[in-house]
Amino acid sequence: MAKRTTLRSSKGKKLYAVRTEDGKFKDIQSYAKAHAADLRKSTKAEKTAKKKRAKKV
Repeated sequence: MAKRTTLRSSKGKKLYAVRTEDGKFKDIQSYAKAHAADLRKSTKAEKTAKKKRAKKV
């Protein structure tokens, strides 16, 4: 996952800014949308744990 910089918009909303290696902005998202997308994704560790629980039951 890319490192994110937190900023604030002119309206006061929290933003996440993803930068390229040379420091230019690659993508800017609102915190609410980025956080919701992160919650929808599951990690590799979560997937394997879910499989192990399914086998036990």
